[in-house]
Amino acid sequence: MADLLLEIFSEEIPARMQARAAEDLKRLVCDGLTAAGLEYEGAAAYVTPRRLALSVEGLPLTQPDVTEERRGPRVGSPEQALAGFLKANNLASIDACEQRDTGKGVFYFLTVEKRGAATQDVLPELLVEAIRKLPWPKSMIWGESDFRWVRPMHSILCLFNGQALPGRLDLGGGREILFGDRTRGHRFLAPAELAADNAEDYKAKLKAARVILDPAERRAAILSQAEALASKAGLVLKPDEALLDEVTGLVEWPVALLGRIDEAFMDVPPEVLTTSMRSHQKYFAVETKSGALAPHFVVISNMEPSDGGAVIIGGNERVLRARLSDAKFFWDQDRKQSLESRLPALANITFHAKLGTLADKVGRVRALAAHLASLIPGADAKMADRAAQLAKADLVTGMVGEFPELQGIMGRYYARHDGEGEAVAEAIADHYSPLGPSDRCPTAPNSVALALADKLDTLVGFFAIDEKPTGSKDPYALRRAALGIIRLIVENGLRLSLQEVFAKAGAKKEVVADLMAFFADRLKVAMREQGVRHDLVSAVFALGNEDDLVRLLKRVDALAAFLSSEDGANLLIAYRRAANIVAIEEKKDSRTYEGRADLKLIKARGEVAEAELHGTLGVIEVKIADALKAEDFAAAMASLASLRAPVDRFFESVTVNAEDAELRENRLKLLAKIRDTMNQLADFSKVEG
Repeated sequence: MADLLLEIFSEEIPARMQARAAEDLKRLVCDGLTAAGLEYEGAAAYVTPRRLALSVEGLPLTQPDVTEERRGPRVGSPEQALAGFLKANNLASIDACEQRDTGKGVFYFLTVEKRGAATQDVLPELLVEAIRKLPWPKSMIWGESDFRWVRPMHSILCLFNGQALPGRLDLGGGREILFGDRTRGHRFLAPAELAADNAEDYKAKLKAARVILDPAERRAAILSQAEALASKAGLVLKPDEALLDEVTGLVEWPVALLGRIDEAFMDVPPEVLTTSMRSHQKYFAVETKSGALAPHFVVISNMEPSDGGAVIIGGNERVLRARLSDAKFFWDQDRKQSLESRLPALANITFHAKLGTLADKVGRVRALAAHLASLIPGADAKMADRAAQLAKADLVTGMVGEFPELQGIMGRYYARHDGEGEAVAEAIADHYSPLGPSDRCPTAPNSVALALADKLDTLVGFFAIDEKPTGSKDPYALRRAALGIIRLIVENGLRLSLQEVFAKAGAKKEVVADLMAFFADRLKVAMREQGVRHDLVSAVFALGNEDDLVRLLKRVDALAAFLSSEDGANLLIAYRRAANIVAIEEKKDSRTYEGRADLKLIKARGEVAEAELHGTLGVIEVKIADALKAEDFAAAMASLASLRAPVDRFFESVTVNAEDAELRENRLKLLAKIRDTMNQLADFSKVEG
């Protein structure tokens, strides 16, 4: 067995593309190995700003031998057919073939044994194909070549079984890169060429040359250094997973340094300082132990300074000072004008060509927020209306123009400065939330009212103009809006009718139906992440009259608990049997079997089990009605458990399709009653398994 090591060395690969590129390289090479019959024991991909690397362990030295069987013409075929087969397979005589009866005639068969090629002969073409197929979001052509890659490529290191693998990548334009056993270390700290013998030697020599190859190791080093640096200063590193991932892709040899923010900027909102530092400079923010933003930052250098980092820190502090000067300018200028005075400017901004301006959207959201506030305990219609009126005003401020991700947040600061109530300011800040599954969900009543109104207006508006999500395309983030609405309702326990609020938001009947189907799918996604089966959500949604999400999920929970019991699992089987029999007979008879079974007929000519089932259904019907009225879905489901034994005895002793037509009809009505009784709680036909 032998190992393969591949490294593609280039100019800096954008950080956002690195992880995907490493996985793609691994997938393409490993798929090629499998297709070539080359089994391997393991593979690992690595990436730094300047290199993509792949290590494959446990490869055989040769491909396995393959036996291939080829069917020829039928025995007795014309000479021309035989001659063509012989020529195609380089045969001198048909005697090299065996005759075999296939059941459809006797045919000639040729067995060809192909000896496996040496792995080192197969690999060069396989690797070049993988390199060429590697997908990049953006790529470029450089120099006189016509080969596209994310950045100019310099060299390809390729070792197999400890030796440089012969191979070449044609770049076009008369240029090529030959495979070799050389790479380079850190661009500045160790730029000389270095040779590698195998994967472990390669990693060790890179580390000695100030390159940490493994992104996970670099990430851990950055976090450890940054936390230690903050701790030494009596501070705490502000968590930022996304920035940590990005910075990992910017350096090969991370060195954390602590810089200082001028006190003159500390009166600017901390969100502004943090956003400016992370967006423009990739700095980590640090906080005091009480959680306040500290006048410091952590920068991750790709250099190993000899002066303790004084020059690097000084340079970064000067750059940050210029950035924060701009932010402070916007902060000071924006507060000279109230949010309310900015409202006329919203009439000049198009929300969507078919949905009007931002001012139009604000008008719709105001009306809806006030209505929702009347349905949400603790909310105030006037405050919700005021918050809705001002919610979009910060979009025309200088700060949000510079940092769009601060929309809403800056509105809160400016509302406070203008003397608006705290509930209004918080609602403005919260009305875009939640933005995703990990984002905080608003809980303040007025915030919830406004956040719901904004998302409902967006959903209803785009569905009304037939701009719905299709496949993987969702340009207006309507799936995210729906999931946000679900979280706002469910996590705050709001008792709202979705159909009613859709209608209040201006949706017509057909749009409401489309939205309900859309929400059913979104709810399945949201619940699946919590371990809830999607078919149970479908079973409850299929009732058609359940659009209170809190109540719907109580039904789903009760249904899940019932089906996990032995009685529930067995009754589901009985339900399907009853429903299938009724469906088959209704189709055959071109009629439906509805209404109550005739008790007198059962007593006069029926079976004991038949009477027992009829009586049990009557008792259960009352219990279910009472339980549904009290929204005690667990009790409603539990009442179904008493059906199991009577149903089992019915099927054991009663012939449904009796010769007596009147008796047959009565029994089919009894089975239909089982189906209809259970379907009051959920459409059990939607339950899988």
